[in-house]
Amino acid sequence: MTPELIAVLAVIAVALVFDYTNGFHDAANAIATSVSTRALTPRIALGLAAVGNFIGAHFGAGVAKTVGDGLVTLPTGVSSLGVVFAGVLGAIAWNLITWYFGLPSSSSHALFGGLVGATLLSTGGIVQWVTIGEKVILPMVLSPIVGLTLGYLVMLAILWLFRKGQPGKLNRGFRWAQTASAAAMSVGHGMQDAAKTMGIVVLALYTGGFQESKTHIPGWVFWTSATMLALGTYAGGWRIIRTLGRKIIDLGPPEGFAAETVASAVLYFNALVLKAPISTTHTITSAIMGVGATKRLSAVRWNVAGNIVLAWIITFPAAALIACVAYLLVRPIFG
Repeated sequence: MTPELIAVLAVIAVALVFDYTNGFHDAANAIATSVSTRALTPRIALGLAAVGNFIGAHFGAGVAKTVGDGLVTLPTGVSSLGVVFAGVLGAIAWNLITWYFGLPSSSSHALFGGLVGATLLSTGGIVQWVTIGEKVILPMVLSPIVGLTLGYLVMLAILWLFRKGQPGKLNRGFRWAQTASAAAMSVGHGMQDAAKTMGIVVLALYTGGFQESKTHIPGWVFWTSATMLALGTYAGGWRIIRTLGRKIIDLGPPEGFAAETVASAVLYFNALVLKAPISTTHTITSAIMGVGATKRLSAVRWNVAGNIVLAWIITFPAAALIACVAYLLVRPIFG
């Protein structure tokens, strides 16, 4: 095998490992609300999420092209693959750290931070800061605000529409409705998160000289990325599921339905219309906070929310720093 082929295979392998960690790290995004309200049993919810992620991955081409072509300009030759390899390692490391502490941080921003950190240390690499600002930083700020606001408004609308209903019947009805909203959330997660891995694989193939287009996604890349994300999701990330499902606020079926519906709508709009890679974690967490605030502000455990927001803020630079260290270690190997 040529050095280029070995380097490309190494990048693809580490990208798929990231995809798997992304799945179990972000499983909570799709199922925490449904499990905590007892709308679905944990294993049924994980299975539903895995299938939804697999389906959604096939609609994430726009996001994949943004990740693969728009965020950084890599140096030439095999050394550029070392940059990608180190960047993905930084994201994997940060995923594992935040999973250990049960913090629902963004796997997406860990990946972007890792790529930026490794690129900054490379000779000839260029970070596209304008694109980073438009496609990463701006959505990172806006998506939680939108999720919080819409979660609050949608929950208010539900409370008004069903103000005369009997609580027992409402809970049973919304438990059934949560099956649909959890499925929609899972598909949206696949659109966003599997697509980011696809973008990395395409970037490796193009940089290594194994395809001429920066944006073409081979069929096997869709299937492989979707499968790894689905497998990771089915493995589950119970530490984070507990944080999202119980520690922020005690959710009932109507609140869970509202949060999932809002989050999935935001994910669909960004993936299909804006083709912007946003954080599923930020979106669902902020929607849960907005829904919870309709009870009373004190119903949201703001100390837990504050720790989560802190993790959001430091994810990008922390992953970038880890990727810098990783790049210094792997640079001799990639020449």
